[in-house]
Amino acid sequence: MTDKWKNQGEGDKESARKYNEKTEAFAKSGKVEAAAKDAKEALSSDEREELLKAEKAGKSHAKH
Repeated sequence: MTDKWKNQGEGDKESARKYNEKTEAFAKSGKVEAAAKDAKEALSSDEREELLKAEKAGKSHAKH
């Protein structure tokens, strides 16, 4: 088995590291305000119901 597919078990550190790096890069990119504005506009559009349905579906999988 190659390192690329190595099972890290619960709490995958490699995926967490990649997520953290990409999140930090986005936060520093200067694109946050524009993304927030787009999201706000989407919630005020015909997309609203679809977005709320997707949010509810995502939350149903969350651990409490």
